[in-house]
Amino acid sequence: MSFATKQSPPQSGDYSLRYKKTMEQLTFLLRITGSLAILGAILYGTGDVLLLSSKVSLNEYPKLKPYAKLLSDAERMVALSPNRMIWGALLGVFTTPLVLPGFWQIYHGLEGANESLVLTTALLFGIASVIGTFVHGTFYFMGEYIQALNKVDENSQGVIVDMIVRHRKVLIITYAPVLILVIIASILFSVAVGTGKTHFPTWMAAINPVTMTIAWLLLKRILPQVIRDAAEGAGFNIAYLVFFLCTTITLWKI
Repeated sequence: MSFATKQSPPQSGDYSLRYKKTMEQLTFLLRITGSLAILGAILYGTGDVLLLSSKVSLNEYPKLKPYAKLLSDAERMVALSPNRMIWGALLGVFTTPLVLPGFWQIYHGLEGANESLVLTTALLFGIASVIGTFVHGTFYFMGEYIQALNKVDENSQGVIVDMIVRHRKVLIITYAPVLILVIIASILFSVAVGTGKTHFPTWMAAINPVTMTIAWLLLKRILPQVIRDAAEGAGFNIAYLVFFLCTTITLWKI
């Protein structure tokens, strides 16, 4: 379904030409914003991998072993180089502006459905992305805390532990709304597409960041271990990558 089939252009010559030009410009912008979002999801996911794809054994780090429950797999960051942590965090921060235009694309792709529903969906996705940037960036500091915890003498570890505890509270406070907003926005997206009034095909109602995250978690179980290790931590952005690929492909020729 295309914009042209939903809104018949006026038949007068000059107006019809202007309408056609406007639609061509809009289609071009939808392609560009979708492509930017795809690139952003790839780079964001790369940042996740740089931060979280390492593997370590606590047996090799006796100073961290007493805090296994507190660290909860975050001890993997103890083996990362400073540059890897820095770029892993900054990639997510600096590529968020690439992802945000993708929600503008989604807004226009949902045109035809209830306007309040469409606007709310796009805004919730955008707000979640902005808050998520903060969450991603803070993993750099978590890595620094963990490495410091492994380096200081045991009598000084208490100070670092307290910092990690406070840091985890901040992560929970910020991560929770991100997840809630993405879940709500994904449901609203599927509801809007399911009405059959948008520019997306109705099968796109099954494609959103939540369903693609679930699909990735299921797919991971049958993938080779080397692929699972290489993509560790990037599941959410892999889901967004598939989501934006689908929205861009389905809107490519409208």
